[in-house]
Amino acid sequence: MTLVTERVEAARPGLSQIPYTVGRTETASPSLAATEYHVMTGEAVASALRRLRRDERPDVIVGHTGWGGLLFVKDVLPDTPVLGYCEYYYNGQNSDFDFDPADDASEAHRMRLRMRNAAQLVTLQAIDAAYTPTRWQHRQYPQSLRDRIAICHDGIDTRLCRPNAAAEFTLPDGRVLRAGDEVVTFVARDLDPYRGYPQFMRAAALAARARPDALFVVVGGDGVGYGRPREDGRLWREVMAQEAGLGERMVHIPWLTHDELIRLFQVSATHVYLTVPFVLSWSLLEAMACGCLIVGSRTPPVQDVIADRRNGLLAPFHDAAALAGTIAGALARRGEAGGLREAARATVLAKFELEACLDRQTGFIERLAAQNDLRAAETAWAEAG
Repeated sequence: MTLVTERVEAARPGLSQIPYTVGRTETASPSLAATEYHVMTGEAVASALRRLRRDERPDVIVGHTGWGGLLFVKDVLPDTPVLGYCEYYYNGQNSDFDFDPADDASEAHRMRLRMRNAAQLVTLQAIDAAYTPTRWQHRQYPQSLRDRIAICHDGIDTRLCRPNAAAEFTLPDGRVLRAGDEVVTFVARDLDPYRGYPQFMRAAALAARARPDALFVVVGGDGVGYGRPREDGRLWREVMAQEAGLGERMVHIPWLTHDELIRLFQVSATHVYLTVPFVLSWSLLEAMACGCLIVGSRTPPVQDVIADRRNGLLAPFHDAAALAGTIAGALARRGEAGGLREAARATVLAKFELEACLDRQTGFIERLAAQNDLRAAETAWAEAG
C-alpha cells in the first residue's frame, strides 16, 4: 500500500509514503483562491503518481474529492480505477454557511463558496466511483450526482465503544468519576461555534443552577477548528469560561487518548453534542455506542441519527434555555433513560458497525480492482491477437 501525502505519517509495516508539497497561491481573485490551491494540489499529486507509475502501477486509487488531489489522476493513470471520498459539498443556502444569522452571508462570500466546489465537480466527472459517510452528506450534493455516490460510513468499533458500568475516569485534579455520577460531557476537536461550544456553555450555566451536583467535563482544543478566530483575538474557551462562571464545576481537558475518551463516555450521565449543518462528528456515534444518553441539537446532521425521545433527546441549537432544560431534565431522569441508551447503541450497531462498514468499503475497492484486472486481460488478449 502506498500513501501519497502532504504530511508524512509515522512508519507502518507494509506502508510506503510519497510526500508532495504545494506552493503558495498567487491569484488576485478571492473567488479563485481555493480553486487555484486545489489545482496546485492536483498537479503535485500527479507528479508524485508519475514517480509511482515508473515503479509499479497501483491496482486502485482512493482519495478525497474535495481538496484537488484526484483532479489529474486519470490523466496520469487513465486505466487505473479511482474511488473518491466525498466529504462535503458546499451550499450557500440551508447549510453551515447561512445557519447563524450573525455570520456574513454576502454575495461575495457566496461566490467564493460556489467556487470551492469547482475541483470536486471536475473530479467527480472523471473518477470511477465515489462514496460519502452519511445520508445528510449525500443530500448536500447536487441531485444529478447523487446516483454516482454511495453511502458508507467508516464505521465505529462497537466492541471497544460499549457500555461499562464499572468504568472509572480520573480528572486532571485527581477526582475519580464513575458511572452513576452526575457528569455532563461535551467533546469537540476544537471548542468553536461550529460545534456549538458557546451555546453549550450558556446552557451549562443555566442547567447548573437546576442541578447543583452536576459536573461539566469539556474536552477540546483551542484551535480555530472549522470556523474563524474571534476578531478580538481571544480564545472561545477563555471567553465562555468567564461568561459561564462555573469555576470548579467546569473541567476542561484539551486532549485525551482514544481509550480515555471511551472511558469518559462510559461514565457520562448525559453527553451533549451540538453542530451547525456540517459533517457529523465520529465522537457522537462513539458516545452512542457507549450507551450515552444524548442531548443533541435539532439540526439535520444530528437528526440523521437521533430521533427525539426514541434514541436520544433533541433541543434547538440557538435556544440556551431550552437546551439547559433538556440537559437538566435528562439528569433528573437519568435512572429512567435505559431505553434511550440502549436504543442509541442499537442505532450504531445497525447502521455504523465497523466490520459491516469495512466490508462494504473493501467491496467497493475489490470490485474496482476486478474491473481493472479485466481491462488489463482484455488489453493483453488484444495485443496477443
